[in-house]
Amino acid sequence: MPSFDIVSKVDAQTLDNAINNAKKEILNRFDFNGSKSTIDLDKKTNVITIVTEDDMRLKAIEGSIISRMMKQNLDPKSLNFGDEHQASGNMIRKEISIKEGLDKEAAKKVVAKIKASGLKVQPAIMDDQVRVTAKKIDDLQAVISLCRNEDFDQPLQFINMRN
Repeated sequence: MPSFDIVSKVDAQTLDNAINNAKKEILNRFDFNGSKSTIDLDKKTNVITIVTEDDMRLKAIEGSIISRMMKQNLDPKSLNFGDEHQASGNMIRKEISIKEGLDKEAAKKVVAKIKASGLKVQPAIMDDQVRVTAKKIDDLQAVISLCRNEDFDQPLQFINMRN
């Protein structure tokens, strides 16, 4: 039976390129001249750490990261903005985590939307992905277009299309 998987992943190398481009942009901006602002990406835990002096610079760095991600064709919905914390001195620290995999709530929303569509497919939650099987490939393509038109608060990719 034909099937495919619905996942939510971020390409690590593309994300790293986007963060490095954002760092270069921040270093070259006039309003960050003499600033002690830093942007770090921890590749193991998928967390971006921003340390800067004030809220204005923090918002500018976040905007730079989002714009660089969009230029690299990464969806900014994969970012989970945490709270701001006071770091040493007058510095502000903010951690942004990257969503990897579909969490249970998002997977349930995807399955419910597919079942409500009335298409003759069988969606199943498997760990951090949703596998969809059907008798016809046309039904699978209809599911893909249905999921692309919906907003599930996470970017979705469709992989492993099998006949």
